[in-house]
Amino acid sequence: MELRQLEYFKTICDELHFTRAADKLGVTQPTLSHQIKALEDELGIPLFDRIGKKIAITAAGSILYTHACTIFNVMHSAKEQLEELQDGERGTITIGSLPGELNHLVSLLLVEFNRQFPKIKIRIVAAENVIDPILQNEMDIAVTILPIEDDRLEHIPLYEEQFYLTVPAGHPLADSPSVEFAEVQKLPIIMFPKEHRCRQLIDASCSTSGFSLEPFIETNTIDSIFSLIKSGAGVSVLSKSLIHLYNDGSIRAIPIIHPVLVRQVAVIHNRGKFLSQPVKAYLSMLQEFVLEKGIGDSAFQSVSK
Repeated sequence: MELRQLEYFKTICDELHFTRAADKLGVTQPTLSHQIKALEDELGIPLFDRIGKKIAITAAGSILYTHACTIFNVMHSAKEQLEELQDGERGTITIGSLPGELNHLVSLLLVEFNRQFPKIKIRIVAAENVIDPILQNEMDIAVTILPIEDDRLEHIPLYEEQFYLTVPAGHPLADSPSVEFAEVQKLPIIMFPKEHRCRQLIDASCSTSGFSLEPFIETNTIDSIFSLIKSGAGVSVLSKSLIHLYNDGSIRAIPIIHPVLVRQVAVIHNRGKFLSQPVKAYLSMLQEFVLEKGIGDSAFQSVSK
């Protein structure tokens, strides 16, 4: 089994199309087909089911794909370590996050990171799906919400926080010590769209509690949500970190009870991936920032540099 064959095989799995894979690899389709046939003959088992012009990965192909990804991830990490050994003051790091307040949080450290590592290029990428880019080594680390059920990923807890009912300062509930979750359904709700992870957590809690929230306004723009709340157009259910980062004192945050809505935010990375010193430094800066600013209801200790 040659490394080149594994590269060809993995690319076909990623593309699920021989012609696209050949174009991506810069080889002819007959060459690609010949190498895959040789690999299947060596292993003694088909890796793809060919149905007309379509292909599907077999069970054996799925097993080999998992190991191929591990091999190329290890090679990528080895290259990174050797480059860092040669010159620890260059390169690019990519930090991913879910859109919204988590992306805002990771972006707050750009100036300080650039001051400490002026020769390191840093990319901040907001995406609803950060798992696939992490697994494909397109991101070094990413800030997301647990749980994540994938043994290929390591996660480092960052902070834990509650969700609050947010209302304008003059709202009848503004001075309430708490509010029952079921009472929220009676209010005009402004929420993130259904694909937003915060919304999904709230909807799951609603389902468990036996009711649903039907927002009269949906928006993925944080500024719009706060502007609407301040204007008295409606109320929202938001995380403590979001309120902490955006509230100018003109809205009130009321704890939600029965049940208490809680989420855990964590940093994830590919299991076994080499984290360069700049990445570790950024991670420590992020953890220290969370502790210093009191983001969340509880935070976790910094990673060692």
